[in-house]
Amino acid sequence: MTGSALSLSEARTLLLSPLGPVARAGQDASRPRISFEFFPPKSEESEASLWQAVSRLAPLRPEFVSVTYGAGGSTRERTHRTVQRILAETDLAPAAHVTCVEANRSDVDAVIDAYREAGVRHVVALRGDPPGAAGIGGAYVPRADGYANATELTAAIARRGDFEISVGCYPEGHPESPSIDHDIEVLKAKVDAGATRAISQFFFDIDAFLRFRDRVRAAGVTIPLIPGIMPVSNFAGLRRMCGACGTSLPDWLAAHFEGLDEDPETRKLIAASVAAEICARLQEEGFADFHFYTLNRADLVYAICRVLGVRETKATV
Repeated sequence: MTGSALSLSEARTLLLSPLGPVARAGQDASRPRISFEFFPPKSEESEASLWQAVSRLAPLRPEFVSVTYGAGGSTRERTHRTVQRILAETDLAPAAHVTCVEANRSDVDAVIDAYREAGVRHVVALRGDPPGAAGIGGAYVPRADGYANATELTAAIARRGDFEISVGCYPEGHPESPSIDHDIEVLKAKVDAGATRAISQFFFDIDAFLRFRDRVRAAGVTIPLIPGIMPVSNFAGLRRMCGACGTSLPDWLAAHFEGLDEDPETRKLIAASVAAEICARLQEEGFADFHFYTLNRADLVYAICRVLGVRETKATV
């Protein structure tokens, strides 16, 4: 067998992917920069699952790990506790999410100050989802005594500390936005307010993401644009998420999962293969940073990182 022969895993990826071959190990000696997103646990059981995921992924040495806020800021205290535990028990760099939904300016400022005092130096500034039944994609009404949007929130964070500030961007359009052009103008305003990095909504249409990248750069936005990658093996759940946030769901992806409702192991293989191929295509386009939405599970993300050439180094958890 020659040195150029495909391994079983590479062959499987080629068979599953509609996009072409994944970059082979050794073709690019550079190590991708990775980051992971977690959400705060709701119970003792989910807390155990979260820390199992953190323990498995920490040795991959991510650039940072982010911890989300729930809709309407509903997980504020749990988010803060999770960030504090990451600071106390690991050598990971946490990025705390801060939102302005259902909070006045004083309350938000207090959260920002608490993170700064705890040693957090990276904040993800998001407007946040409306609370209650409205949820993702629902109508948002800013409070008169609160920050109206993510741009105002970004400016407040920049005023209150020397933070690295990540913001969101939406390659297929924010659900409430009238156009991509409007989204890019909003992103430019966030940069002017102090944003230092933009992390994208998850996507599966690579061409749409690249068109967005080109339009963002043409508009003069130069901060790093980080693709958000979500490897999801529950297709029914993925369909609901895509519908809520405006992410297109390609027919080829639906076809991959068709008839596999009772076959979770094959669904995992497909999910990992598709996500790894998206990353490989983006590497060919010059991207070296990837932000993984882990859903507090490590198995798929760990496998994808291994395919991309990311290996463990010593970490403290």
